Amino acid sequence: MIGFLAAVLVLAQLCDDDGLFRACGAWMARTAAGRPRRLLGQVFAVASVITAVLSLDATIVLLTPVAFATAARLGARSRPHVYACTHLSNTASLLLPVSNLTNLLAFAASGLSFTRFAALMALPWVVAIAAEYVVFRRFFATDLDAGATTPVAAQPGEVPVFALATVACTLAGFVVTSALGINPAWAAAAGAAVLAVRALARHRTTPAAILHASAVPFLAFVLPWASWSVPSSTTVSIRTLGRLIPDGTGLAALLGIAVLAAVLASVINNLPAVLVLLPLTAPSGPGAVLAVLLGVNIGPNLTYAGSLATLLWRRIVHAHDAEVELKEFTRLGLYAVPASLGAAVPALWVSLTAIGGG
Repeated sequence: MIGFLAAVLVLAQLCDDDGLFRACGAWMARTAAGRPRRLLGQVFAVASVITAVLSLDATIVLLTPVAFATAARLGARSRPHVYACTHLSNTASLLLPVSNLTNLLAFAASGLSFTRFAALMALPWVVAIAAEYVVFRRFFATDLDAGATTPVAAQPGEVPVFALATVACTLAGFVVTSALGINPAWAAAAGAAVLAVRALARHRTTPAAILHASAVPFLAFVLPWASWSVPSSTTVSIRTLGRLIPDGTGLAALLGIAVLAAVLASVINNLPAVLVLLPLTAPSGPGAVLAVLLGVNIGPNLTYAGSLATLLWRRIVHAHDAEVELKEFTRLGLYAVPASLGAAVPALWVSLTAIGGG
């Protein structure tokens, strides 16, 4: 699991070095045509895909600065677009096992294949993002109505075809390795290696830069969580929590599990929340596990402490001399989280009913 995270982080950084995120910013600025509302839709689309494919860390670390720069280029207010990056780093990480560390943990507990996991989460992913978008349009209406002040020339940026092709092949590799019972970390490592060899040959990076991109300190921080087990001293508390989990995988039960997971994630962070809840829900089947995942991925948008990604996003925002008000962040979360969760849970129930796996 740790090797997989390292490979994906390197893959994302090498895509950035190859100009993928600059190309995304140029495309958004050009096609927004000076309209902040259109730019918001493009940020949602780009952030959702990047989060799903290259993980939420890529959206936070690499796309958030692009959102700042693109809004400034248009002369638009940056708040809606920058807030979209943090919300979608959580909400849009529902789709694939590779999108989030919580997904990898849930994937291991669910017993699902890579493709079945993605198939079951596709509809919840779409409707959760759509609900977020509706909330953002209303919440930031004043900022979006302010318009843009700077005309942008229609100059297409260079598309990094090789990087895009490598990412596409890596995704295909995830599917193939899962079908063959091979750890998908090998596919991620292969994709990262292809881009690394090319970048080294062209003197666009160095071995030290690649090592830095693997975020060894972050992985060292995550490792204890990945191998964490419930201490005996907290067994009574865990049993008490277990009594709150509804039985079965009907719609009401899935909603109860997701809400409990969202509340717990917003209070104690999504990593410990998912580690506590997975052993309690796994006996009920994949449906209950995926309901936990909905809660621990969407719920962190309620509080700063909900996920490591949100805390990292705050640092990046402050580095751009922008302010994040706790009151505004919380108020947006109080609108967005119930809306997204309320849409995603019924969508998951529909997927489980139609596809099976509950």
